[in-house]
Amino acid sequence: MYRIKTFVQNLRPLLASGRTTRTCGALGVQRRRYVAPVATEPFLNGTSSMYVEQMYEQWLDDPHSVHKSWDVFFRNAQEGAMPGSAYETQPDITIPVPTTPGVTTSMPAKITVDRQLIEDHLVVQNIIRAYQIRGHNIAQLDPLGISSADLDDKVPTELTLQHYRLGKADLTREFTLPQTTYIGGHKQSLPLKDIIQRLEDTYCRSIGVEFMFINDKQQCDWIRQKFETPGSMKFTKMDKRLILERLIRATRFEEFLARKWSSEKRFGLEGCEVLVPALKCIIDHCSAKGVDSFIFGMPHRGRLNVLANVCRKPLEQLFCQFDPKLAAADEGSGDVKYHLGMSHERFNHITNKMVTLAVVANPSHLEAVDPIVIGKTRAEQFYKGDTDGKRVMSVLIHGDAAFSGQGVVYETFHLSDLPEYTVNGTIHVVANNQIGFTTDPRLSRSSPYCTDVARVVNAPIFHVNADDPEAVMYVCQVASEWRAEFGKDVVIDLVCYRRHGHNELDEPMFTQPMMYRKIRDHPNVLKAYSRAKINEGVMTQQEFEEEEANYERICEEALLGARKERHVLHRDWLDSPWRGFFKPDIELTYPETGVSEDILSHIGKEFSALPHDFVVHGGLKRTLKSRGEMVKNRMVDWALGEAMAFGSLLKDGTYVRLSGQDVERGTFSHRHHVLHHQTQDKKITVPLNKLWKNQARYTVCNSSLSEFAVLGFELGFSMTNPNALVCWEAQFGDFSNNSQCIIDQFISSGQAKWIRQSGIVMLLPHGYEGMGPEHSSARPERFLQMSNDDADVIPYHPIEKFAINQLRDCNMQILNCSTPANYFHALRRQIALPFRKPMIMMTPKSLLRLPEARSSFDEMVDGTTFQRMYPEAGPASEDPIKTKKLLLCTGRVYYDLIRERDNRGLTNEIAISRIEQLSPFPFDLVKDETDKYPNAKLMWVQEEHKNMGAWSFVQPRWSTALQRERRFRYAGRPPSAATATGNKSTHTKELEQFLDDAMSL
Repeated sequence: MYRIKTFVQNLRPLLASGRTTRTCGALGVQRRRYVAPVATEPFLNGTSSMYVEQMYEQWLDDPHSVHKSWDVFFRNAQEGAMPGSAYETQPDITIPVPTTPGVTTSMPAKITVDRQLIEDHLVVQNIIRAYQIRGHNIAQLDPLGISSADLDDKVPTELTLQHYRLGKADLTREFTLPQTTYIGGHKQSLPLKDIIQRLEDTYCRSIGVEFMFINDKQQCDWIRQKFETPGSMKFTKMDKRLILERLIRATRFEEFLARKWSSEKRFGLEGCEVLVPALKCIIDHCSAKGVDSFIFGMPHRGRLNVLANVCRKPLEQLFCQFDPKLAAADEGSGDVKYHLGMSHERFNHITNKMVTLAVVANPSHLEAVDPIVIGKTRAEQFYKGDTDGKRVMSVLIHGDAAFSGQGVVYETFHLSDLPEYTVNGTIHVVANNQIGFTTDPRLSRSSPYCTDVARVVNAPIFHVNADDPEAVMYVCQVASEWRAEFGKDVVIDLVCYRRHGHNELDEPMFTQPMMYRKIRDHPNVLKAYSRAKINEGVMTQQEFEEEEANYERICEEALLGARKERHVLHRDWLDSPWRGFFKPDIELTYPETGVSEDILSHIGKEFSALPHDFVVHGGLKRTLKSRGEMVKNRMVDWALGEAMAFGSLLKDGTYVRLSGQDVERGTFSHRHHVLHHQTQDKKITVPLNKLWKNQARYTVCNSSLSEFAVLGFELGFSMTNPNALVCWEAQFGDFSNNSQCIIDQFISSGQAKWIRQSGIVMLLPHGYEGMGPEHSSARPERFLQMSNDDADVIPYHPIEKFAINQLRDCNMQILNCSTPANYFHALRRQIALPFRKPMIMMTPKSLLRLPEARSSFDEMVDGTTFQRMYPEAGPASEDPIKTKKLLLCTGRVYYDLIRERDNRGLTNEIAISRIEQLSPFPFDLVKDETDKYPNAKLMWVQEEHKNMGAWSFVQPRWSTALQRERRFRYAGRPPSAATATGNKSTHTKELEQFLDDAMSL
C-alpha cells in the first residue's frame, strides 16, 4: 500500500521536467514521453496520476472492481517491482501467484499485463475529464441556433476522438469507469461509445455545466452526481403539466399587454417566457426546504410579468399603471411601472406553505439593486435568527450585458462569504438575451461567457437553453438544492433571445438584422413545448385551449376592475412595509435625546476599562486611560460621544450596526471598538457588547474595499427594520463618490419615488487640513444640491413645530456637527423620530483629538437635545448692538475662526455662529441670530472653495430668511476645479487669506 502511494507521490514533481514529444500510431497523435529516469511510466501525467490513486483506492476496497490488468499492476507493485522499470525494461510484467498445497486455483502461474490497455484506460479518464471541463463549450444553448454562448464556434480539440490515440474500432471496447464520474450508474464499466454518448447527453445538449474550477472535491462530486447519474432529469406527467400551465400564463400575459397597450413601453419577457416558471420552480423547491421569505432584485425586462405571475400582484393594481389619467392619492412623485417593487404574502399550492415575496424597486441602473437586495436579505435573516439562511433567501435576476459589464456585480459577489455580509447563498438567474441595448456581445465583453465573473467565488454556473423548459426546471431544482446543501451562490444562465428591441417601440433591425430575421420566424417556447406535450399526452388540445381561455378571462376581468379605479396608490408598491411603525394619530413633537448621567458614566467606564485577562496594545492602554480620565471629568471627545450614543441605544434595545472600511479601529485610529489580543490570533473583544446583560447586539465590521456595494448593502439592511441604527462610514468622505449611484437613485430619492423610508446614516470624514485633493472634501455641495429644501420659501409651521415638520418634509438630513455632544444627539435623534430620513453627516478629522472640541456631560444629560445651530455665546452676544461683524459658518472652520479672533483680540467686535444642520435649513434660527446683531456686517465663512461647500446652498436661504433686506459677503477659498491643493504651503496661504477676510472689520 505504502509503495503505491509513494510511487505516485514521488513521481508528480518530476512530471513537468524534461518533456519531449513524438508522433505515434496511425492517427499521428502527439504523445508525451518523459526523459527523467524516475518518470519513465508512459501513462503517467498530472491527470492520470490522480486516476492511478483513484483506481488504487478502488482496488483496495475490492480487487475485482478494477480491470484485471490493474489488479496485476497493483499486486506487482506491492511485491516490490520498481515502478520506473515496470513497462520499459520488460515487454511483460509477470508476478508469481502463490499456491497452497492441495488447493486448486484457476489463476495461471503468470499473468501478462497489457501496457496498451492501461494507457487506453487513462485516455478514457482524460476524455471524461475533458467533457466535464469543456463540454459546455459545445452545448446546444442558443435557441436560435446562430451563435455560441461562449462566443467561440470552434470545438475544443480535447473533445474530439482524433485528439486521442483511440480510433473508431475502440468505440465498442469496454473500459472501467473511474470514481470521478457517475455516468455508469450502477455499472462499473461501459463501452467507449456509451461513455461518449452519456457524456454528450450530460454536458453537450441543452445544459452546459461549468464547475470544474471549484476547488472543493465534495462540491464537484455533488454536481457530477446531479447531472451525470442516468435518468436524473425525469419529470412526471403532472410536473410537465405544471410547466405548461405556467408557460401559458407567462406568454398570454405579455400578449394581453401587447394587445391592450400596443404603444406603451413595458419591457416584456418575450423570448424568455420560461423565466416565470423557472422562478416559481425555485420558490417551490426552496419553500419545500424551509425558506419562507424570498427577496428578488431584477432589471426592468420581465418585471411586470414576474410581479403578476410569480408574486401574484393583483392585476387590477398593475393594469392601473397603464392609465395615464389616474393620479396618485398619496405622497411621492412615483416611478414608471417597470421600476416598481412590492411585498406580498401568498400561499404556495405546491408546498402548502405561506411564503413572503418581495421585489425591491430598482431604477434603470440595472445592477444597482444587487447589494441592496443582499443587505435586505441579511437583515431579515438577522432579525429572524436565521443564521444559516434556511428561512430567508435572495434571488437576483440579471441581464447578460449588465452582468458582465457592471462592476457592482463583482463587488457584490465579494460580499458573499464575508462573515457580517453573507446571506448563505444567492441564486442568480441571468436572462441572457445574447445582446445589450444594441451592442453585440462580442463587442461588450472580453470573457467567453457573460457569467464568468461568478467564477471568482467558486459559484457553479449552469448554462441552459431557454427553449427547453424541462432542462430549465431541472437546473433550477439543482440550483435550489445546491444553495440548501452548501449555502453558496449559484448562477443559472438562461440563454434566450429578445423578441423585440430594447423595448417594444425600438427597432432592432437597424443593428442586428440577421438575428432578428431569425427571431421573426422562430416560434415561441409555448408553441413548441405545448405541441410536444400534447403529442405526448400530458394535456389534450381542448385542455390547452381552455387553460388559455381561462387566463384570458382573468386578465379581462382585472382590466374591467382597473377601469373602475379613480386613483392609484404608491403604497401599493412598497417593497419594505414597516407594519405598525407609523402612527398618524400621534402628534409630532421634537424629541429630547439626552440620557441620565448614570448611563453616560457607566458607558464611559466600561468603554475605557482594560478587559480582564486580555493583552492590549501599549498605545491603546494610554488611549483607554485618557478616556477614563475624561469620564471622571465629565467630558467626552468625538469617540466617547459616539460610544455613548451607541451604548445608550443598545441599552434601550435598539440594534446598532456600523460598517465600512476600517471602521473597527477608525481611519484615524480614534474609535477602537474592537480590541485585538496582542499574543493570540483572532482573539478579540467588543466592549460595547458588554455594557449590560440584556442589551441589544452591536455589530461593527470592516468591509471589503468597496463603496458602491457596501453602502447599497447597508441601505438594504436599514430598509428592513426602522428600529435599528445602521451606519456606513467612508474611509475618507470623498470616497463616497464611488457609491454615487446608490446616493442619487436610492438614498436621496427613494421616498419620493417609492415612498420607502430609510434611516441610513452616512459618516463622511471632511475637513481641509492640507491632506490633498482626495482626502479633504466629502463634497457636501453634492448632497445639498440633492436636498428638496426650497431656497425661496420659509416653511409655514408653528414655531414649536417648525423643526419637526421640516424634518418630516425633507428627503434627507445633511449635518456638519462641530461638537461630540451634537453628534451624540444626532445619532439618538435618528431613532427617536417617529419617521425615518437618511442622515448625511460630515464628520471631523483633526477635531477628533482637539481639546477645544470636547463636550461636557451637561450637554448630553436628560432635557438636552440636538442643536440645529449654535449661536454666539461669548462677549459679542452680551452687547449685540455694538457687535461689528457676524460670521456664520459650519463645521471645523469654526475652531480656526475663534482661534484667530482670540489672537487678534476681537472677541467683543465679532460674533461667530455655526450651523450644525444645513438641511433642512434652520431659517428660524438663522433669522433670529441675524436680527440680534442689527449693526453687524454679515459674512459666510467656509474652508471649501467658493464653488463647493455650503455657500451656494446657504446664500439664497440666508437671503430669504432676511427677506433680502440685508447683504452679506463670502469668505473662503476661491473657485477651483480640484477640491483642495496638494501643496502644504499653498494650503496655509489660502487659510491665512480667508481668515484675514473674515477678521477684517
